[in-house]
Amino acid sequence: MVAIMNEALELNVGHRVLEVGSGSGWHASTIAEIVAPSDAPKEKWGHVYTVEIIPDLAEFAKRNIEAAGYGDRITVICGDGSMGYQEGAPYDRILVTAAAPSIPAPLKEQLKPGGIMVIPVGEVGFYQTLIRVRKLEDGKIIEEDLGGVAFVPLTGKYGHRIRRGWLSY
Repeated sequence: MVAIMNEALELNVGHRVLEVGSGSGWHASTIAEIVAPSDAPKEKWGHVYTVEIIPDLAEFAKRNIEAAGYGDRITVICGDGSMGYQEGAPYDRILVTAAAPSIPAPLKEQLKPGGIMVIPVGEVGFYQTLIRVRKLEDGKIIEEDLGGVAFVPLTGKYGHRIRRGWLSY
């Protein structure tokens, strides 16, 4: 799935990327190797901003990213990724690694014209749709269905609601 999502993002050296849902830091590291490869001059490097809502998981991702040698190419933020990360915007690419009930408006706003977002969208459970969003130069949004997937739910302001450990939807 990491390879499928990276390919759908059409990543290039120099891209600024927002990842929502850091997890272990693995996916952000694969993106960093594409947008800021170690064999490219640093002035050509892009950067990955990855946002994780669970504090312990954000720290875990940060330790893994630093141990893998990507600490200078990835910034880990503990926060509500469903709202994006305005401080690093606008982004050439946005990747969401948790299923949203719909595409969060702040992510659409933080995507550059000409940019691409890949996001699973759907209800909580074992089936969502992977959507590729293209923001045209005029700001128009085009959505493409890339097929069925199963992801954990996105939480936060624009995510699924959680009550007492159970999801309510």
